[in-house]
Amino acid sequence: MLSKENGEFLLDLSKTAIKKYVENHDLIKPPLNTPDELKEELGVFVTLNKNKQLRGCIGYPEPIFPLVEATINSAISAAFEDPRFPPVIKEEIPTIDIEITVLTKPKLIKVKDPKEYVDKIVIGKDGLIIEKEYNKGLLLPQVATEHNMNTEEFLSQTCIKAGLNYDAWIENNDNIKIYSFQGQIFK
Repeated sequence: MLSKENGEFLLDLSKTAIKKYVENHDLIKPPLNTPDELKEELGVFVTLNKNKQLRGCIGYPEPIFPLVEATINSAISAAFEDPRFPPVIKEEIPTIDIEITVLTKPKLIKVKDPKEYVDKIVIGKDGLIIEKEYNKGLLLPQVATEHNMNTEEFLSQTCIKAGLNYDAWIENNDNIKIYSFQGQIFK
């Protein structure tokens, strides 16, 4: 668990990264005063909202970069590279709310019968990753509660995000892997 101060540090860093990039395409580096806790490799997603509507969301599900670097990269990617939205423009920056979700390492959910997934996922606590061959989809823990989803809907929407049929999770198929993870949210 990160401290509230470290969460605020990451939020400020994200806003600065987006501002600098929109002004002159400068990529900022982690500040010298970065707390050691933020140098640990952790997964992270940066979500941008404008008028309570999604404006961009990109991140790293796996812990492959130090958190501070992954946060900078994710903030810039969410603002300028999310294929669902046009790049953020300078005039929008004051109207954008930033949310950072720091992730735990994903854990494979093991079941004998796909119907068991329903009992192994906690809505509001667990995020999901579903993968089958080259398809992979991820939904953050807060997505299920924000959209009033039950466990079956959450599983189905994660399948759709992965480009699979909505009921792919219930098919008794060894090629489907479902992972859960938790997230600490800073707004």
